[in-house]
Amino acid sequence: MKKLVTLNNPRMAQAFIDYMASRKIDIQMMPEGEGQFALWLADAQHEIEVEAELKQFLANPSASKYSAASWDVADTRKSKFHYSSPSIMGMVKAKAGPVTLLIMAVCTVIYFLQMFGFGDGVFALLHFPAFEGQQWQLWRWISHALLHFSVTHIVFNLLWWWQLGGDIERRLSSGKLLQIFFISAALSGAGQFYVEGANFGGLSGVVYALLGYLWILGYRCPHLGLTLPKPIIGFMLVWLVLGYVQPFMAIANTAHLVGLLSGMAVALFDSGKQKYQQAS
Repeated sequence: MKKLVTLNNPRMAQAFIDYMASRKIDIQMMPEGEGQFALWLADAQHEIEVEAELKQFLANPSASKYSAASWDVADTRKSKFHYSSPSIMGMVKAKAGPVTLLIMAVCTVIYFLQMFGFGDGVFALLHFPAFEGQQWQLWRWISHALLHFSVTHIVFNLLWWWQLGGDIERRLSSGKLLQIFFISAALSGAGQFYVEGANFGGLSGVVYALLGYLWILGYRCPHLGLTLPKPIIGFMLVWLVLGYVQPFMAIANTAHLVGLLSGMAVALFDSGKQKYQQAS
């Protein structure tokens, strides 16, 4: 589910819900306290259509088509106002595609295996190629990105993967997200191994690649709807710099930097393609 807007007038909100219901689009309302009511879109595939209509509604909520829709659905509505809380899984699925969800699930399963007695074996199987012959075990070039070593580590990475990767998969394609994942995992892993060896893991190099990709593609092709807010870019860049100067945590800084640069490079290449330039 996707949150659309917060209003302080439930009757006004219900008029929009009724109108969208007449167009077979499900909008749900839930109270947020202090007299505020949030509208949630149940199916994200209607997002563009609903946001366009919402803009018109907010500009003129008293238009006759909205009141007419309320009369039309009044007899079939069981209660005057229907409040429901969107489920966590519903919100996660609405934001993410199959690849986004698959990587999240795999990382979670691997993390639990590590936590319940299989840590050494899992790391030995999935770490970046470090010994003679392992460079031909091709899964190792990406599998290190699936390893995580603390709750904070995996939660931080999966939240950003869900946020950034979900946007790319929904707006572009699952194939594009996989491409960025494979390229950035291999390159960020190679960079980190060159600097500090194979004792690392995590999705953060890929996350920084997603950041770099969205940063550049959003700047060069804003019509794709993938522009990142500047505060997010600023926060992630500050975190990147802090990783180099803080002495308290072991952070794969080179993986972050190489991931960022690899994502930016892919975006520069993609932004020159005709299909991205002509998208609307």
